[in-house]
Amino acid sequence: MADTTTPLELRISRVIPASPDEVFDAYTDAEKQKIWFSILDERPGIVEIEVDLRIGGTQTAVWGPDVDTLFRETQTFLEIDRPRRLVTESTGTSPDGMTMTTRIAIDFAAEGDGTRMTIVQTGFPMPEIRDFFVDEVWNGALARLTAYVQQNR
Repeated sequence: MADTTTPLELRISRVIPASPDEVFDAYTDAEKQKIWFSILDERPGIVEIEVDLRIGGTQTAVWGPDVDTLFRETQTFLEIDRPRRLVTESTGTSPDGMTMTTRIAIDFAAEGDGTRMTIVQTGFPMPEIRDFFVDEVWNGALARLTAYVQQNR
């Protein structure tokens, strides 16, 4: 039987073709996020984001394809070391009402002509949810962020 007291963790890393300053700002700026959140969508959906980028401040995001299918997430900023590191506590709610709180640590490190973003997210209640976040959430977000910085260089 697995030890259920150990938080499930995901770790994902990707090189984004822009400087750490550009990637950090694209990731944390509300107006830039509103663009890259839906940059790869065939149909525009709903994206509302507010950011108060300071220790103890929050980022609130509401997004989805329509008003009946909205995801909501509030992240509280625990550590901000622009443009090297960002740590948040994230509480998200899916359209079906499931709520989950995790901790997200992101490191932004210069690598060649780009920035290696390394994300470590802990606190998943089960492996299936962690795997969904790797496959769908983070891979999708990093692809969108990459598309955004490539279009804005």
